[in-house]
Amino acid sequence: MTIKIDISASGQIYPALIGVGLLKQLPVILDEYAPAYRYAVISDDQVGPLYATAVLERCRSAGKKVDLHSFPAGEVSKTRKSWSKLTDDLLDAGHGRDSCIIAVGGGVTGDLAAFVAATFLRGVPLIQVPTSYLAMIDAAIGGKAGVDTRAGKNLVGAFHPPKCVIADPDVLSTLPSDERSGGLVEAFKHGAILDAAYYDDLRADTELLLDADPVAAKAAVAASIRLKGQVVTQDELEGGYRQILNFGHTLGHALEAASGYSLSHGAAVAAGMVMEAELGEHLRVTESGTSKTLSSGLAGLGLRLESLSQVDPEAVMSFLSSDKKRRSGRSRYVLLRRIGEVENTEGWSREVPDLLVQEVIEDLS
Repeated sequence: MTIKIDISASGQIYPALIGVGLLKQLPVILDEYAPAYRYAVISDDQVGPLYATAVLERCRSAGKKVDLHSFPAGEVSKTRKSWSKLTDDLLDAGHGRDSCIIAVGGGVTGDLAAFVAATFLRGVPLIQVPTSYLAMIDAAIGGKAGVDTRAGKNLVGAFHPPKCVIADPDVLSTLPSDERSGGLVEAFKHGAILDAAYYDDLRADTELLLDADPVAAKAAVAASIRLKGQVVTQDELEGGYRQILNFGHTLGHALEAASGYSLSHGAAVAAGMVMEAELGEHLRVTESGTSKTLSSGLAGLGLRLESLSQVDPEAVMSFLSSDKKRRSGRSRYVLLRRIGEVENTEGWSREVPDLLVQEVIEDLS
């Protein structure tokens, strides 16, 4: 049975569809939500052979005009250079405003392809087909598009919601174990900021989720999409409430960049969540023991944190200075009251003294 969750964006509503085996129904879904003269599938060179090729075959069998545009896998490809090459490739292939882009892959593919869709001929329709936990529950939901720069992650981008998100838990079986672990960090984040019972469910089902059990995965993906969808529907452009989704990411992105990306995104955000909970405890706005509860739950994911000890705290502070969420030249942090609830007496995020931030980085790195 397919679960449908409606998400509001730019005055319109688009659905997130979650169902085992759903990818086989792609041509029918395209007809309903994104009919187009031509389709351009964007995927990386690892996911492409696994799923993008099958997408092409199904679309062509249904009589659709479709071609594949690929790029090297990995965060290093989420750049303006890759965006430029993909847009040039689309132009060379003769795509016009009557084309639709289908992003097939993980978070990097979703962000990059969405940025291409947002800017190609001033914007063309987008379908998100996420193939990882991270993409299903985070990158594909909310309409953000963007690329990384030398100064940090996601500093150049746009808002460009898809016409539909198609999440098929079947594809998670081919996902490397470390990517499953990293993606589930975002699910734990949703529980930490919004739903303590969901956080507890994730802890109880961690082993099943790491094994990509389709029943457990479908339930978790749907729960996370529903929670994130509620947030982005209330605050599409991140002017206020949506800031809570940045929990763990202010420090996480800085840790990731300071490590030269040897620390995975999931591991960096997990460390950032624990550190930001620790900041809240130091400031006495977060319930004592919250950081330990987070650390204990996230430890079950078996994340690789070895390179965390190699990260220079001064480098982390330097990357914080270029964080896109800064206001009036100061970094802002989302702090919890307790698991399942965000502190909001000073708004949904707040400044924290740099000396305290550096102290927590040095203590936990």
